[in-house]
Amino acid sequence: MPYWFESTTTTIEVGGRPMKLETGRVAKQAAGSVLVTYGDTTVLVTATRSNPRPGIDFFPLTVDFVEKFAAAGKIPGGFFKREGRLADREVLVSRFIDRSIRPLFADGYNDETHIVATVLSSEPDYPADICAFVGASAALSISEIPFVGPIGAVRLSRVGGDYVINPTPEQLEEADVELIVAGSRGSIVMVEGGADQVPEAEILDALKHAHSQIIPIIEAIEGLQSKVGQPKIVPAEAPDTSALEAEIRGKAEARLAEAMKIAAKHERGDAVKAIEKEVKAEIVDAYRNEKVAIESLADWEDRKAGLDTLAKQTGNILHDLGGEVLRERVLAEGVRVDGRGPADIRNIMCEVRVVPRPHGVALFTRGETQAMVSATLGSGFDEQTIDGMGGRFKKQFMLHYNFPPFSVGEARMLRGPGRREVGHGSLAERAIKPVLPDHDDFPYTIRVVSETLESNGSSSQAAICGATLALLDSGTPLKAPVAGIAMGLITDGERTVVLSDILGDEDHLGDMDFKVAGSPRGITALQMDIKVQEIDWDIMEKALSQARDGRLHILQKMEETTNDELDGLQPRADLHAFAPRLEVLYIKPDRIRDIIGPGGKTIRAIQETTECKIDVEDDGRVAVFGPSGETVSRALAMVEELTQEAEIGRVYLGKVKRIADFGAFAEIFPGTDGLIHISHLAEGRVEKVTDVLSEGDEVLVKCIDIDPAGRIRLSRKEALADAASAAE
Repeated sequence: MPYWFESTTTTIEVGGRPMKLETGRVAKQAAGSVLVTYGDTTVLVTATRSNPRPGIDFFPLTVDFVEKFAAAGKIPGGFFKREGRLADREVLVSRFIDRSIRPLFADGYNDETHIVATVLSSEPDYPADICAFVGASAALSISEIPFVGPIGAVRLSRVGGDYVINPTPEQLEEADVELIVAGSRGSIVMVEGGADQVPEAEILDALKHAHSQIIPIIEAIEGLQSKVGQPKIVPAEAPDTSALEAEIRGKAEARLAEAMKIAAKHERGDAVKAIEKEVKAEIVDAYRNEKVAIESLADWEDRKAGLDTLAKQTGNILHDLGGEVLRERVLAEGVRVDGRGPADIRNIMCEVRVVPRPHGVALFTRGETQAMVSATLGSGFDEQTIDGMGGRFKKQFMLHYNFPPFSVGEARMLRGPGRREVGHGSLAERAIKPVLPDHDDFPYTIRVVSETLESNGSSSQAAICGATLALLDSGTPLKAPVAGIAMGLITDGERTVVLSDILGDEDHLGDMDFKVAGSPRGITALQMDIKVQEIDWDIMEKALSQARDGRLHILQKMEETTNDELDGLQPRADLHAFAPRLEVLYIKPDRIRDIIGPGGKTIRAIQETTECKIDVEDDGRVAVFGPSGETVSRALAMVEELTQEAEIGRVYLGKVKRIADFGAFAEIFPGTDGLIHISHLAEGRVEKVTDVLSEGDEVLVKCIDIDPAGRIRLSRKEALADAASAAE
C-alpha cells in the first residue's frame, strides 16, 4: 500500500462491542481526522483551524454533526432531495459535543476552529452521535490544536434495573433512564438526558457507572495520540499587565463591590457599566495625554495601536475584576449578587388563563425571568412527521422554546430559532414527556410553546414550569406536575458553594450550569456543563440534593399561587371551551373500506357534513376530531352506522331486499343483509314467502346465528314472539 494510504488504528470494547478508531487514510489535509467504526456505523470526524486573526479576544469554535441520508441507504423525503440546514437532532448532537470540548482548550488559544462529524454509514443499533463525540475528542487529541484532553462519552440506559451502554433503539423504548455522559479521567464534564421520575440517588449511581465506562475510551485515544499525535501549538503568552491590573484594582474594586450588591439586573448592569466607563476613560485619557514625540507615521500608528490595546486590556481586566468580586462575595460571605443565600429561590408568581383563546395558557414568573406558555390540542393530522436516518416516525408531543431579544432588553432583528433555542426546547420537552398521559387514554397531539418575556437566568426551566401549568389548564391529565431549576457552582479549589436558581451573571461567571427537572417522585430531565477541569462526586451529590429541595419548593409555590384556578395542581375537569373534541373507536380492519368508500367518497362526505376530521389507522383505530362534542357525536354515529356488526340475540328493523323460494333477504343496516328462512317467517307452516312478505317491507327480525363465513341468519318468528312476550 502506498505510504500516503498508511493508516493507524486502535480498537476498544464499548458496551461489549468493538469500536475502531482509524487515522491516516482519509481527510489528511485536516489538522486531525479520525474514522470511527462501530458495527456498521461509520463516522468521519475532522478538526481544522484557521490562521490566527490579530486582535481577536474570544474563541470561535464551531461543531457540526451531519447525517447523510445515503449513509442509511435512503433518499431524503419531500420536494428537495438534497440535505439542507441541520435538522434538530443534528443541532442537538452538535451542541453536546460543543459544550463538552469548549472548556478544554489552552488559555490564549483563539484561532477559529471547526469540528465536522459526517455520518458515512448508519446502523441504528450503533449510535452515530457517540461515534461522533469519540471521533471529535480523538481528532483534536492527535492534531496540533492545543486541546487539553482527551475525553470520552457513552450513552447509558437502565433497562429492567440493569445498566446498558450504547443501547439499541428497542432497549431505549423500555428504559427508565437515558443519559449521554461525557467525562475526563477525573470526573464527568457534561450530562444530557432524561428519566421516568427516577430518584436522585439512582441518577448519581448511573452517572458513576457511565464514568467508569468512559475511562477505556480515553486510554484508547491516548494510545492513538502517542503513535501519531502532532506537537501542540503553544499559544503566545499574554503580555504582563500586572501593573495595569493593580492600578485598575485600586480605582475600581471597592466601587464594583458596592455595585454588585444592587439586586435588580438592569440597575446593577448600569452601575457596573458606569464604573467601567469612568475608569476606562481615566486610564485611556492618561495614556493619550502623555507627552510623547511623534516623529513619523509609524510612530503615530504604534501610538494608536497602543491606545487600542490599552483600551481592550482595561475592559478585559474590569470584566474579570467584576467577576472576581462577585465570586469572592459568594465564597467568603455566602451572599449572592441579588442578596440571596446559596439555596434561596427567587419569588415566584403563577397565573393561568391570562389570555382567552389558547386551549391552555400560563404565565410563570420567577424573579426577573418570565415565560408565557401555551398548550394546543390537535388531532393525528397535526402530528409531526420526522424523516430520520432510522426511518419515518411521528411525534405526538412537541415543545418549542423562543427567546426574543426584548426579553433581555435588546433591539435586534428576529430570526429563526438558533441552536440554543432548539436545545432548550428539547430539554423542556424531555422533562415533560414522562408525565404525559398515555396516548390511548388522551389521544390528542399536543404542542406547547414557551415565549420568554423576561430573562435573567433559568428561562428554560421557566418553560418547564409554565408547560406544566399550561397543560393542566388545558385539561391534559398529567401523571404528575413537573418543575425545573438551574443550579450553579462557585469554587476556587478550596472553597466551594453550590447555588440554586442561578441568575444570568452567576451562569456567566460561575463554574457550572446544572439544570434539573422533575416531579415530587424524581428526575425527568437533566443537563450539566462545567467550566472547570474536574468536579468531584460529593459536589454532584450536594447539587442533586439541593436541586431536589429547590424543585419541591417551586412546585409548592406553583400550587399556592394558582390555587384558585388549579386546585392542588390538578388538571381542569373539562377541556377549554375553544379546545376541539376527540373520540376514538375501534372497528374490524376489514370494515375500513366501508368508512372510506369508493375513492374516499364516503369519508369525505362525513367530514364535510359534520366539520370533523376522521383519521383511520390500518389496525381499525378511528379517531374523530371536531370543533365541539356535538359534531364529534354526529360523526361517530355515522361511522358506527357504517361499520356496525350484527349481534346474536338482538332485534332489528330490517327491510326486505330480495325474495327467494327458501326465504327472504333483509337489510338490517346499510351494507349488511341476513336471511330469513321460510321456516322462520311465522308460526306454523308457510307455503310461500310471498304470502307473508313482499320486497320493500319493513319487518322486525331477530339475529339468531352468524356462521364462520359471516353469513347472518334472521328470524321474524322469534322477533314477533319476543314482542308479544314483552307486551304481556
